[in-house]
Amino acid sequence: MTVDDRLTADTSLLKPAASAGAILGDGNYRYEMIEDWAKLPDNWSFREVAAVGVDRRDNVYVFNRSEHPMMVFDRDGNFLRSWGEGLFPRAHGLHMAPDDTIFLTDDTDHTVRRCTLDGKVLLQLGTSRTPAPFMSGAPFHRCTHTALAPNGDIYVSDGYGNAKVHKYAPDGRHLMSWGECGIDPGEFNIPHNITCDPDGFVYVADRENHRVQVFDSNGRYQAEWNHLHRPCAIYMPYCRCPICYVGELGPGGGINRRFHNLGPRISIVDHTGKILARLGGEKPGLGPGEFIGPHGIAVDSRGDIYVGEVPRTFWRNFWPDEPMPDEIRCLRKLRRIAGPVPKISE
Repeated sequence: MTVDDRLTADTSLLKPAASAGAILGDGNYRYEMIEDWAKLPDNWSFREVAAVGVDRRDNVYVFNRSEHPMMVFDRDGNFLRSWGEGLFPRAHGLHMAPDDTIFLTDDTDHTVRRCTLDGKVLLQLGTSRTPAPFMSGAPFHRCTHTALAPNGDIYVSDGYGNAKVHKYAPDGRHLMSWGECGIDPGEFNIPHNITCDPDGFVYVADRENHRVQVFDSNGRYQAEWNHLHRPCAIYMPYCRCPICYVGELGPGGGINRRFHNLGPRISIVDHTGKILARLGGEKPGLGPGEFIGPHGIAVDSRGDIYVGEVPRTFWRNFWPDEPMPDEIRCLRKLRRIAGPVPKISE
């Protein structure tokens, strides 16, 4: 038996490593994992949860890859409504604006839509089902996420078929773009997620370069955080609270699928990128305190964290010879026991 055979044959990752109600983190950053939080209608499924958002009433918006792409719940997990049926081929990114409009990024539709909280489309960027040429730099080829600056400018990470960030005026006029494919400062290898802080700095999860890059509002490189493993999700509250929540993916290849301390996990960092806490197991898993593919993060007014996962996408990375379950948990709530509570900026 070769080394690769032994790695493939090992099924220890499938054994849950924590009990229900697992406590994640320690010290000043502790959270209780709430299992089966969302109460779905009978015979409904998320399939995968690409992104999550929370409005000012702490209602939770779950952008998922089922036939009901937007499902809305109250903070106790009670189902409120759904919308977006037939409009979104493949949910990917969600950004909740301060005015309770919502930006939804669909990577296979190559569009960003700004919607009301009941699904009315207010603005569309990109042409539906019409990608720009691969790596042309023109918007969009499988765009991934959207962020809103304090002045209302819109930033879109264009990550799977481009290596760009595009900047738009609030009315949808294209203002500028930056980035090239590569590993140097200002270059990208799958810009997968994006957010802004209250001072207008732009943070890009440069996933396959294992870093978050920081830019000013005109795309000038400022800094980078290098101690993150395949940062996939990134969330920063609209507050004078120098905290950022980062979802890290686990190992990306067969040769390192059993390596430990690489995630998947949620890391909480300060505004300089210093690690404050890591939440999750050292390896992927199905246990209550473990993750498979954290892809979207949101935090409510009480500091509770909502994590959307895409486990079907990453299942084969970790368990290539194991049958995929019909249903896999893909939405988690982490109830704050000790941790930061966002205080919204004036």
